[in-house]
Amino acid sequence: MASFGEIAAKAAEAPAPAPAAAPVEGEAPKAGEAPAEEESTAEFTPVVALEEVDVKTGEEEEETLFEMRAKLFVFGETLLDKGTGNKSWRERGVGTVKLLKHREFGKIRTLMRQDKTMKIIANHVVDPRIKLEPNAGSDRSWVWSAFDFSDGELVETVFALRFGDSDKAGAFKTAFGEAQKEMEAELEGEDKGDQQAGDEAAEALEGLKTKEEEGEKEKE
Repeated sequence: MASFGEIAAKAAEAPAPAPAAAPVEGEAPKAGEAPAEEESTAEFTPVVALEEVDVKTGEEEEETLFEMRAKLFVFGETLLDKGTGNKSWRERGVGTVKLLKHREFGKIRTLMRQDKTMKIIANHVVDPRIKLEPNAGSDRSWVWSAFDFSDGELVETVFALRFGDSDKAGAFKTAFGEAQKEMEAELEGEDKGDQQAGDEAAEALEGLKTKEEEGEKEKE
C-alpha cells in the first residue's frame, strides 16, 4: 500500500489541467458550457420627442442688486392652530434671497425662492418704512414686517432671515438700506410728478372756464 507521501508526490508530478479555451465566434458552445454573452447594438427611438421649453421666472426684466443664501422663518399660526390665535416661529425654507430692481419702472422688491423646488417663499416691495431688527439679540438674523405676495395675495407677514455669519447678515442690512433709499427717491419722484400733473390739469381747467366765461359775455 502506497504511503501518504508517495501519493502526494505523484499528485504534484501530474500535469495541471489546461485552461478552457475562449469561445470562438459562431461556434456552438460545448456541453456544460454557458453560451457567450453578446453585446446588444439595438437602438431605440423615443415615441414622443420632447421640445425644450423656455421657462419664464418673472425676473428677466429685473437687475439683481444683492443675493445671498439664508434660512427664512415666519411668525404666525400653523395649520393646526388656525383661528386659535396661537402664533409661533416656523421655518419656511432655505434658499437665495435677492433684491431685484425693475429696469423700466425702478421698483425694488425682496424675492426668495426655496432650494430645488424654486417655490417663492418671500416676495414683497422694499418699503422705505420697513425696519430690520436683530432677532433675539442675534448678530446674524433680522426680523421685519411686510406685505408679502408669495402666495398670490397680499398678507402682512413677520419674517426672520438668518444668515451663515454676522458679516453676511451685515451685508444684507446694508444692501437693504441702500435699496430703501432708492425706493424713497423713486416714490418722491412719483409724488412730484403726480403733483405737477395735477397742477397742469388745474391750469387747463381754469383756462377752459375762462374761455367759457368770455364766450358768455360776448353773447350778452
